[in-house]
Amino acid sequence: MLLGVFAALIWNRRWVSDDGLIVLRTVRNLLAGEGPVFNAGERVEANTSTLWTYLLAIPGLVPGISLNWAAVVLGLLLSLAGLGFAVDAARRLHRARLILPAGALVVLVLPPFWDFGTSGLETGLITGWLGLSWWLLVRRLQVRRGEATGRAGSAVPLAVVVGLAPLVRPDLALAGLVVAAAFVVLERRRGVRRLLALAAVAAVVPVGYEIFRMGYYGLLVPSTALAKEASDSRWDQGGWYLLDLLQTYELWFASAGIALVALALLSRRGRTGPAPAGTRGATAVVALAPVVAGLLLGLYVTRVGGDFMHGRMLLPALFSLLLPVMVVPATRWALVPVLGTLVWAAFCLTSLRPAYGEHLGPHWIANERLYYVLLLDHPHPVTAADYAAHPMVGEGVARLGATPGPSLAIVGGGQWYVHPADTARGTLVWLNLGVAGELAPLDVRVLDGVGLVNPVAGHATGVPGGRIGHDKDLLPEWFLADAGVRGDTGFVGPAFVDDARRALTCPATREMLASYRDPLTADRFRQNLTGAVERTSYRYPREAAEAAARCGA
Repeated sequence: MLLGVFAALIWNRRWVSDDGLIVLRTVRNLLAGEGPVFNAGERVEANTSTLWTYLLAIPGLVPGISLNWAAVVLGLLLSLAGLGFAVDAARRLHRARLILPAGALVVLVLPPFWDFGTSGLETGLITGWLGLSWWLLVRRLQVRRGEATGRAGSAVPLAVVVGLAPLVRPDLALAGLVVAAAFVVLERRRGVRRLLALAAVAAVVPVGYEIFRMGYYGLLVPSTALAKEASDSRWDQGGWYLLDLLQTYELWFASAGIALVALALLSRRGRTGPAPAGTRGATAVVALAPVVAGLLLGLYVTRVGGDFMHGRMLLPALFSLLLPVMVVPATRWALVPVLGTLVWAAFCLTSLRPAYGEHLGPHWIANERLYYVLLLDHPHPVTAADYAAHPMVGEGVARLGATPGPSLAIVGGGQWYVHPADTARGTLVWLNLGVAGELAPLDVRVLDGVGLVNPVAGHATGVPGGRIGHDKDLLPEWFLADAGVRGDTGFVGPAFVDDARRALTCPATREMLASYRDPLTADRFRQNLTGAVERTSYRYPREAAEAAARCGA
């Protein structure tokens, strides 16, 4: 019943976000033979989740399947699987026959879990990974307790799943390391050689992909990490992002209820059956692992400034924190706090929502799904036909398509300008890459100013204190200069374009451009691989004149 209600709530909020559309264009290029890229001929890793990209390519191999709807359905199924694994793992951990939902109530009633259970993004995959990895860890504990044999006796599945963590999402490696540490505690009695063998199993896929990433894309991380400067600290913005989630849904009350449930479990531990001799410490390690992982994930998200989408980036941390108490033994000591949590859940389900809709909320946080629902006047925007109602992008695509040769379409002063360009393909510049990439043909180059698919922006410095995830606001002269536009541009002075043109001739910048634009030969792969560390850290000023002066151009 729990999973059925969760499925209905997620399905009622089905949609594909702008960022989800970015993933889908990459998948289309992959299926078209252009490689895992957003723009054909430019090796840029636009998607944070490697595994999500390749998972979506599987249904794309079937003729007639809509990738957009495949993303919706797959996200929904993975979200359900994650919650299902989590509930069963908690039941097994507590060795309970009769159970009460506790943490599962929090997951069930929080609207961000509904919104991002689909959305075309990897949130469902993260939920699935968290649930599955902890379920496998609990199964290893059951083997230690002597409660499971047969297929549960193999540790290889957990090693494989742990190794996939950074491919699900790079920051999920924090959770992967915690699960791995608990895994070692459970397996240490079997000897060092066995642990090394399991470590090799876990490492082979992520290490192999990292070598591919460095040689193919020329970077240590996806381009999204450069665009959002994932190594920077923005504690103030992250704090506001955390408070936005906590205050909107009065999570203080849910936290109090869950804490009381946990205390009831600890104080009445013997009522669920005595732990086998010598396994109490192992049980504590397994129970604490997701809590530690959740705290680390939440701390990291807060440190980097959170996100611009309401609640989204904190969902993995919250889900992980709740794993040990998703369900609890049905005892009279747990009943009262569970009922209290149920009262909060009913109030949250019916009444608690963000106070902002089509406009940005405090500190530039957006209710992303509602924004697009209102903008497009569509309750479930999923396909290109749904997004065709976008008030600006369709016009830019149409104007670019009407030009006789390769051109650059860019917005200035609220209107489109189209200029002949010295490029092999037409280029469309728009902030919302997903919508533009969905509506523009694959043979059109779509670029952004924040650097998700545009390394020229990604390697530039950002606007100090800018909106999180959007502070790499590249100035238009860079696009005009890179496209070879000359003469009157209509809204940018020629001197600014000349400065950008000079800045693009800087040796380090030219090498950066070559790393993703030059044909991928064996020598180019080697240069990308050996230069990935230095290239990842390379930055130049956002102001073109300053960038040109810095390298003496």
